[in-house]
Amino acid sequence: MARKTRLHKYKKTDKVGKPPGTLLYMGPKKNVPITVDVFDYNLETIQEFQTDTIPAGLDFKNTPTVTWIDVKGLHNLELIEQIGQKADIHPLTLEDLLNVDQRPKIDIFDTYVYIVIKILSYNDQTQSIDSDQISIILGQHYVLTFLEEETDTFEPLRTRLKAGKGKLRSSTSDYLAYAILDVIVDNYYDVIEKVGERIEDFEEKLMTNPHKMLVKEIYSIKREMLELRKSVWPLREIITKLEKGESDLIRKKTLIYLRDLYDHTIQIIETAEIYRDMISGLLDLYLSSVSNRMNEIIKVLTILSSIFIPLTFIVGVYGMNFRNMPELEWEYGYYVCLLFMLIIAIGMILYFRLRKWL
Repeated sequence: MARKTRLHKYKKTDKVGKPPGTLLYMGPKKNVPITVDVFDYNLETIQEFQTDTIPAGLDFKNTPTVTWIDVKGLHNLELIEQIGQKADIHPLTLEDLLNVDQRPKIDIFDTYVYIVIKILSYNDQTQSIDSDQISIILGQHYVLTFLEEETDTFEPLRTRLKAGKGKLRSSTSDYLAYAILDVIVDNYYDVIEKVGERIEDFEEKLMTNPHKMLVKEIYSIKREMLELRKSVWPLREIITKLEKGESDLIRKKTLIYLRDLYDHTIQIIETAEIYRDMISGLLDLYLSSVSNRMNEIIKVLTILSSIFIPLTFIVGVYGMNFRNMPELEWEYGYYVCLLFMLIIAIGMILYFRLRKWL
């Protein structure tokens, strides 16, 4: 699974000795601008603006409208701390969202729900899976999302918000959180489909022309499928906890959509497991194809050797230095010997074809 190019990344050992809740960005230092997209809306109106900080007058906790704050860029610790103070987010949660190698999980608190999952996309140029971590914080009237950098994954969601059609504008913050998860899971379908196409392409190549480079590519996609499984498998637990209503922030009207999302997740997991088995089968297919090809080569060489055995015998007989060999003095002996050898070779070939060895 391909990651973006990293100039420097903090190690987990950098946190040794520091107290719990210490804010330390566990990702690469990036020269990307910090952007904060804010959507504040209800059924009738929507306000949208972009900034690099949280406006002092923005009270997204106590307003009846739904507020979505989308933060791109995690290396500004001052901004992350400011958002945490405004939303009363626990320091341990802030510490987790700054760790970009976090395992997908869900933490349920009294006033908010914290979700960490992976955004997956397929890179057609490198033919690999790109992964980015997103942290989602669901509150009573707000949703906070935190990403390492800009992504177009949520562009369809923003378009739906601006259009004002459908259920999104008339629903509460928990439905917005569901919609975000739904968009991410929909991207998994695209990734799974592209991986399936690569596997089918490998199957055709292995059947027609197996070579060593294919084995390297198969192991590469096998590693990607392992990373994909690590990203998708915990989703089942996350959505199950949301669906069971363990948090009062999840309304009953949203549960039916979460059940549908759970079904989609199970389908993706099952497809990923099938593809894992298929990739293991590709290695067996490669070994079988190489073995069959070797057997064909050995069969051809064996047949050629069998044909030349009697011919070699004849040539060896007439290569002996005896004087009393009548055929040596015969005018047509050489040509008759060649003809006899040709008849033997053709006869053996016809016999092999009759036995379906050729």
